Amino acid sequence: MKKANIVILGGGTGLSVLLRGLKTFPVDITAIVTVADDGGSSGRLRKELDIPPPGDVRNVLIALSEVEPLVEELFQHRFENGNGLSGHSLGNLLLAGMTSITGGDFARGVQVLSRILNVRGKVLPAANNSIVLHAEMEDGTLIEGESKIPQAGKRIKRVFLEPADATPLAESIKAIEEADLIVIGPGSLYTSILPNLLVPGIAESVKKAKADKVYVCNVMTQPGETDHFSAGDHVQALVDHVGDDLLDKVLVNVQNIPHSYAQRYAGEGAAEVKVDVDRLESLGVEVIGDDLLYFDNYLLRHDALKVSQRLVSML
Repeated sequence: MKKANIVILGGGTGLSVLLRGLKTFPVDITAIVTVADDGGSSGRLRKELDIPPPGDVRNVLIALSEVEPLVEELFQHRFENGNGLSGHSLGNLLLAGMTSITGGDFARGVQVLSRILNVRGKVLPAANNSIVLHAEMEDGTLIEGESKIPQAGKRIKRVFLEPADATPLAESIKAIEEADLIVIGPGSLYTSILPNLLVPGIAESVKKAKADKVYVCNVMTQPGETDHFSAGDHVQALVDHVGDDLLDKVLVNVQNIPHSYAQRYAGEGAAEVKVDVDRLESLGVEVIGDDLLYFDNYLLRHDALKVSQRLVSML
């Protein structure tokens, strides 16, 4: 029997966490990963070698890989000293090296490393060239660079890409067209999710696809990015950027957050994302609520297995 195809668009920690859960189910996974990162090791390699930033792709490859824990540790190892090496992770350097070996074709480099790491599924960069994320703030200020946007401390009006004519991979479009379920998120709304959807052709393909489209809403707001946002505000931002008909469903957490966790996050300027059902429904999406939390050393995470179960049950 043919396995169901699930396509996930995102980036950052949220995507990697979810994929670790999803790969335990009998489904075919395609992850379309943002390449707008410009901070740290990724940013340096991007600038020096003129390649898409490898960081988010590296984390997704590892999340979907079936290798010995030691190989994973090696891939994620970050050098702490050494002139020029300090701060780089070995996985980023391997992705950069493989891109060079494949004649500068980043997507092909990712493909080759996927085989080496025995990756369950396909990992596709959202674009095969470097893209720069820009933000226009409510006060008219323009900010350049994904890592600088949340630091500006201002409310974001819109984000946009440069070059505006970045090309998606033909494979990504095909995967979206053939999907049985399309998942958007979880992850940073403006700096991980929208950079995927703003690559020309991606959002249009998602809208046209026959599959159900589900947005996995974040549990907590993100300082400098989604301060005071409700679940409805998250969906509205997606609509404002790419128009209606993007989503059919929104998966939200309804589990209570313990006071000690809420306090800890409040200290960092984050708060629980309130679920405003009426507003979400007025935006034309079906709201699916569930207990989706995993508590880990005072960190709140989506429970990868619970979220994956809910998603697989939609097939």
